[in-house]
Parts: sequence; structure tokens; C-alpha cells
Amino acid sequence: MTPFGQGPSSTERLVLPGVLTADEAARTVAGIAAVQRPDGAIPWFRGHHLDPWDHVEAAMALDAAGEHARAEAAYRWLADHQNPDGSWYAAYADGDADEPTDRSRETNFVAYVAVGVWHHYLSTGDDAFLDHMWPTVFAAVEFVLRLQQPGGQIGWKREAEENGGRDVTDALLTGCSSIHQALRCALAIAEHREEPQPDWELAVGLLGHAIRHHPERFLDKGRYSMDWYYPVLGGAVTGAAAKERIEARWDDFVVPGLGVRCVVPNPWVTGGESCELALALWVMGESDRAVEILQWIQHLRAENGLYWTGYVFEDEAVWPEELTTWTAGSLLLAVAALGGHDATATVFGGDHLPAGLEPDCTCGGPARA
Repeated sequence: MTPFGQGPSSTERLVLPGVLTADEAARTVAGIAAVQRPDGAIPWFRGHHLDPWDHVEAAMALDAAGEHARAEAAYRWLADHQNPDGSWYAAYADGDADEPTDRSRETNFVAYVAVGVWHHYLSTGDDAFLDHMWPTVFAAVEFVLRLQQPGGQIGWKREAEENGGRDVTDALLTGCSSIHQALRCALAIAEHREEPQPDWELAVGLLGHAIRHHPERFLDKGRYSMDWYYPVLGGAVTGAAAKERIEARWDDFVVPGLGVRCVVPNPWVTGGESCELALALWVMGESDRAVEILQWIQHLRAENGLYWTGYVFEDEAVWPEELTTWTAGSLLLAVAALGGHDATATVFGGDHLPAGLEPDCTCGGPARA
């Protein structure tokens, strides 16, 4: 782990009984670092693609482990390869910016840079980094908000130019919940820089209102566990409403001893969804249940410290046979939050993030040109 001039990782905060020892945490961090390209790109695994959202998640995990130079290189990759409209493509072959394999531009992928940049700043206190990345974050948020609908929900993506380049106005609850977190982090950056963004505040309020009160504004993806827990993880649903939401479908998605289903009724538990549910439980103040989930999925851990994407329990088979940086990243972030890493706790806990402006009515707000 030397190409970026980085010293030893700091894994003390990543020790969690039954989940990670210090040596195991160090192997997981090294596993992510081994996949990172010299230019900072972090694909799912070498030979597979990079998508901007999972790239940021892996970079956040590196920051949680003290690998700040590697994380910064990941964010500079985004800054260097942002499209003129503020977006990134949905997928790049092995992280090669010259080889996009999916030229659509997904709004939740684009927005997530704000979470990563604020997390890096909170981890390092590096104002020069924040100054460098502010134009990138600003352009990304403006791209995303151009797809916000009058009801507050945000359209899923902009199609590739070869497919007409049209805006897809259908909204995904999981994606919009992630965007809700990202916009709050973007507002935190703006406040820190003393550059108020009142349009963003209104956009966050409208989006949060839609997530909490208007499920009809989103495509029905209720079979997917992410639609179940992401409104909680993204900070839009809190308190008693969060507790009620999680309890309502716990038995549908949670497989005791194994983890969390990606989609019902498929007999397939996945590491990423399990770790994200653990994070959502931590957000709700249910750390014991969060730790239990993380302990269950240690059957997905490989010798090199990375984690298999999923497990088909009816067949007792790992599937797909891939070790992904984002699965390992999601586990490290859940452990970091449980361990009290300030930056991770701030961006996921949400108590210190701007909440936006709740709309005065349910009629929605203005759409952007």
C-alpha cells in the first residue's frame, strides 16, 4: 500500500468482536487497496467495471481506515473525469475513464460524491481538498437537481446520448433516499464554505417530504430490501417511523444466522445489503442488532480479507463468485460507525447535517430548466 505515499492504516477503530480483529481489518483494507488503480480508480474488482457510487463507498472505507491519500486519489479521479454537465457515466471498464461501458448517467451515482467529499474533509480537516472538490460537488448537485420533479422526487437517470439522451423522470425510492443523504452533505459543505444554497435547501425538504409521505411518487420496488431500509439509512425517515418501518418487514428480509436478502422471495443473502441494514440499525440506536447482523455475514469473508457478494442458502453456494470492493467497504463503514469514527458517524447519523426546508404544502416545488 505504498503507491500514494501512505503510511500504515489505522485499524484500531475497526476492531469489533465477532466481526473484525485488527489483523483482519488490515487485510480487508489491503484488499481494497490492492484493487485500486494507480490513477485512484476503484473498480468492483480488477477486470470488472467501476461505478461512481461504489467507487465512493470504497474510498470512504479507506478514509475510515486512515488511508487518506488513497481516498483523496479516488476523489481526484472523479474530479478529473467529470462530464461537462456535472455527471459521470454509470460504468467504466475496470475504472478506465476512456472506456465507459454504460453511458447513462444515474442521479444517485452522481450525487454520492458529496457524501464522500464531506466524509473525507471530516476525516482529515483538509480545507485545500475541499476547495479543490467544491466545483465538482456543485456541478454534480446541479445535474441531479435538474431531474427533480415538482413532487420532490428525483428522476432516475439521463439516458445515453446514443439512446436519445432523454431524462427518465421515474423515481426510485432507494436512489432518492441516497440522494437525500448526499444533498444534506452538499449543504454541509456549502455552509462550511459560507456559500448558502437556498435552492438546495428547498430541494432537500421537498425530497424528504416525498420519501416520508408519498410512496406513490416512486416506482414500486418493494421486493428489494434496499427500498425497505434506505429511507432510514438516508436520513429521511427517523424516530418512531423508522422503527415501525424496519419492524414491519424484518421477517421478510432477514435470514437469522446468514444475513439480509437482496430481494424476496429469492434465497439469496448479500453482504452489501446486510452491512447497510446494520448501518441503518445503528442510526436508529440499535447497535446490538447491528453487530449481530455483521457477525452473521462472516461466512462471506475470504482469506484475502475481501467479501463475497452473496450466498444462495438453498444451494449452499457462493454466488456470484466475485469479491467486491464495495462489499468490503460497506462492512468497514458499518464497523467504523459502531466504533465511533466521527466522520462516518456524522455522515450517516445525520444529527449534524442540514435538514433542508420542509415544504409548506404538498403541491411540490418548481422544476428546473
